Amino acid sequence: MASEKSLKLKTELVNEINSKLDNSKTLLLVDYQGMRVSDLNSLRNSLKQNGSDLKVYKNTLASRAFKEKGIELSEYMTGPNAYVFSKDIIEPIKTISEVAKKNENLKIKAGYIDGEFASSQVINEYASIPSYEGLLTMFAGGLIEHVRNLSIALNLYAENLEKGGNE
Repeated sequence: MASEKSLKLKTELVNEINSKLDNSKTLLLVDYQGMRVSDLNSLRNSLKQNGSDLKVYKNTLASRAFKEKGIELSEYMTGPNAYVFSKDIIEPIKTISEVAKKNENLKIKAGYIDGEFASSQVINEYASIPSYEGLLTMFAGGLIEHVRNLSIALNLYAENLEKGGNE
């Protein structure tokens, strides 16, 4: 039978997971089996830079916490898993996807994004969305195109008026 100290530690870990879930918009279940410790630490540091947290918990403890929150990931929770918690939706997905391109041992299994289940296919679609800065650049480029066309039209109109043409 488990000791009282062991049960208390497990309860604290379940509470820690629940707290992370309460403060996150994104939960990703990641298979990291076969990765070197240095690579995993590098990924952990990259995720921390954008406000995300990568933790490794026993599947039984994570499963218990998920059950309390109505999150169903048990069919994906085989083997060693890492859990990524983030207040941001896109950045952790992009970070893990970039690292996974270089390290074939890293795979996103599934997740919950904004309270909804997300399969690995859906998560990969999120990964293809340009960053916030990229979207702003695209938007600005679109606006500049219209301003450029307007300035050309106004310049041609002004030249036409200078030549004595009628509107």
